[in-house]
Amino acid sequence: MKTIKSNKKCRQIRTWLYKAISSRLGFDADWLQNHIANCSRCQRRLASVGKVNLALSVIKSQPHKLDLLMCANAQAIGVLKHSLRRAPKACKLKAMLPEPKLLERWGKYAHPAANAAACIAILLLMKIGVFSSMDKFQRQGQKVVKQYYASHVGQEMADEIFTA
Repeated sequence: MKTIKSNKKCRQIRTWLYKAISSRLGFDADWLQNHIANCSRCQRRLASVGKVNLALSVIKSQPHKLDLLMCANAQAIGVLKHSLRRAPKACKLKAMLPEPKLLERWGKYAHPAANAAACIAILLLMKIGVFSSMDKFQRQGQKVVKQYYASHVGQEMADEIFTA
């Protein structure tokens, strides 16, 4: 019972701390709102961040080519300072292509693999069906032949022939 009260109190304290920190440092803080309202440079940067977020949400909702990452990186690097644009990492970033996930790479083989698996399954089912039919046919044939011998030679002799 004591740990339940302790856990509840800890949750309340964590919630209170989060609210206190976010009110001081979050986007809702008064000092931050005042600065953004009076600083044209920060306004432009925040507008750019909003555009990037909007672009990312559009990118996620639509199919895209593999060179999209390279184009996006080139655009993002174009916004950086000149000294950062020429950094070795920036050059690597401009030429970066995404590595498709394993399922995406092998996805083009999904239909042929499914077709091959279906053919194998059909062959196995046919084989099982054919052999079970042949076994059934053989048992029925033995039964007919046994009845033939039983009617012509006698039941004892038919039992002796077919049990051996």
